Amino acid sequence: MSKTLAQISQAGTSIWLDDLSRERMIDNGKSRSLKSLISEESVVGVTTNPAIFSSSISQSALYSDDLKALAAKGFSAEQIITELTCSDVAKACDLFKEVFISSGGVDGRVSIEVDPRFARDTQKTISQARDLWKQIARPNLLIKVPATIEGLPAIETLISEGISVNVTIIFSTKRYEQVLDAFIKGLEARASKSLPLTDIHSVASFFISRVDTEIDPRLKASASSGALALLGKAAIANAHLAYEHFERVLNSHRWQVLAKLGANIQRPLWASTGVKDPNYDPTQYVMGLVAPLCVNTMPEQTLNAVKSQGEFRGNAISGKYIDAAGVINQLAGIGIDIEEVAEKLEREGIDKFIKPWLELIGNVEAASK
Repeated sequence: MSKTLAQISQAGTSIWLDDLSRERMIDNGKSRSLKSLISEESVVGVTTNPAIFSSSISQSALYSDDLKALAAKGFSAEQIITELTCSDVAKACDLFKEVFISSGGVDGRVSIEVDPRFARDTQKTISQARDLWKQIARPNLLIKVPATIEGLPAIETLISEGISVNVTIIFSTKRYEQVLDAFIKGLEARASKSLPLTDIHSVASFFISRVDTEIDPRLKASASSGALALLGKAAIANAHLAYEHFERVLNSHRWQVLAKLGANIQRPLWASTGVKDPNYDPTQYVMGLVAPLCVNTMPEQTLNAVKSQGEFRGNAISGKYIDAAGVINQLAGIGIDIEEVAEKLEREGIDKFIKPWLELIGNVEAASK
């Protein structure tokens, strides 16, 4: 087992894999199986998204027989996709069952996302989340709900109903604060009815690399003398400030009331942690975001980079909030508003998931004929 990956885990940051396919669930010699990643690389969870499923289903022959059988039964393309993705996630949940039990339900989690086309529709998000929760029927499942304005009431409702969620596409501390508030409101609504809280778990997926990808070109185009010194710093600073808010809530009286009732805090999950700029250290969005009660979900390429060249330096977040705020203030001083950046990235993030989803529907329709 990798020393660095083990150190990250021991420091309180759970390592999840940002990938899922049928190849991952068998030993085929082409890609590392989930079993080997669990036993050898400290991987204790899996996240998925529409782009991952589109690539998996479209490029693998392992889905062909099921696809043909479902098409022969008269299933539509979207129904076929639901059956295939739910089947994969259920099997992955079963593979992580021992991790789930040994971690007390904290890890061993597998995520599945609601249709990205529902990102601006509260009721459709709630309805499909309920259907996915019921169909997969695994206690270690997380339903991914987008952190749009319309997604916030969906988060509150689903948590109040006892459905564990992975809130995704978060780009700013302001939206993260709203997400954590919606999660707590859901628990409070449940507690008001004397319903149990202990089995509900949640993570808030705060996206990292895309922030630097958006801001770096603006810095390079800036006439400010200090702009270039900020290259590659915005994303981690943004995440550090989100974690500062997390610590504040964790220590609040409001949270302590729920904790005494057995509630589990919604953990920050660092997503999109593979670097986009080849000039950057491929491990920077992992090693710079180690802290207690976190999750880092990474593609295998990043996992391998951390394993081979990651330098563990302990808790990389707590106590660095003044520096992080300084970076964000410097950006504002040269005309880069982190909230405007976050709004742009949210719009683009939804589009980036809708496009592969529509492509997958088209591919399944073609194969069904």
